[in-house]
Amino acid sequence: MGILGLSKLIADLAPLAIRESEIKNFFGRKVAIDASMCLYQFLIAVRSEGAQLATVNGDPTSHLMGMFYRTIRLLDNGIKPVYVFDGAPPDMKSGELAKRAERREEAEKALKAATEAGDEAEIDKFNRRLVRVTKEHSREAKELLKLMGVPYVDAPCEAEAQCAALVKAGKVYATATEDMDALTFGSTKLLRYLTYSEARKMPVKEFSYDKVLQGLELTSNEFIDLCILMGCDYCESIKGVGPKRAIELIKSYRDIETILENIDTTKYTVPENWNYKRARELFIEPDVADASAIDLKWTEPDEEGLVQFLCGDRQFNEERVRGGAKKLLKSKQAQTQVRLDSFFKTLPSTPNAMLAAKRKAEEAKKSANNKKAKLSGGAGRGRRPK
Repeated sequence: MGILGLSKLIADLAPLAIRESEIKNFFGRKVAIDASMCLYQFLIAVRSEGAQLATVNGDPTSHLMGMFYRTIRLLDNGIKPVYVFDGAPPDMKSGELAKRAERREEAEKALKAATEAGDEAEIDKFNRRLVRVTKEHSREAKELLKLMGVPYVDAPCEAEAQCAALVKAGKVYATATEDMDALTFGSTKLLRYLTYSEARKMPVKEFSYDKVLQGLELTSNEFIDLCILMGCDYCESIKGVGPKRAIELIKSYRDIETILENIDTTKYTVPENWNYKRARELFIEPDVADASAIDLKWTEPDEEGLVQFLCGDRQFNEERVRGGAKKLLKSKQAQTQVRLDSFFKTLPSTPNAMLAAKRKAEEAKKSANNKKAKLSGGAGRGRRPK
């Protein structure tokens, strides 16, 4: 789910934090990709692009098709992808998972009704809602990536948190996902729409974490509290508090504790035994593997292995698979042009310190103006007219 309404809030209040780019502008970049999000996108894809989307037994293969051809597209554009797979969800996420299970049950009932009515549009809609990424889908995707020579990481918990850790450790440039909570985990760069098909012609949206904080005038801890108020996967939110009210409350009181001391509980319903503190801890110190110890290697593809894996029962076209393998090899052997910014060392920014300094400067300026006004007033009364 991510954070409800965060993308729009940033667009409205911190538009300079978002930059739209073509995929080719990320050449030479290493990017950590939320694998489960990609697999879900591929599983619901309805465009076959001229190939079969199921095995001879009827099992879906669109997730493999998407992973194969979209990864080739990324490498063709000089991007080095590393896919990050989800581990076990934290206990705090059980409530969100239960809600998803309820929605699946509702979708199953609606699908049955649509099928009986022969409503093709509704059938397609509810079939999409019932799609989920299984362990088998992930296992097959990992096997495919290994044959392609593309690295992947098994996160101990949330993939977005592990992606953010890789970014913060300098292992990759950005996190690529559609879930905005990658920013809540502190990923300095977030890329949306990077793995969309070329046919959709969606520009890649790049979110800068530092500019988000600057534009919203929040520290990192205040931003985390804002995200919890807006609605995250780990706990319920205060009923009646939407994005606009959430940012107003955070700017007025600066943390959830102070908000709870001042909020009108007759107007806004606070969840009983609201465990926002644990949600905050999960964002500040998530369960991730040590990113500095992760060695990312892109190797040459195994063409024969790819043919054996994708063709036959999975019904991929052998000629296209071999063509894709040759593109993979070409991208591996090509000398990637060095990015100009790689010659310059970028000092790490500290938004919290910058914001504190800004507030201190504003207070000092206000104090100086008050003193000046007092002095001017006193001098005016003591001056003799000319």
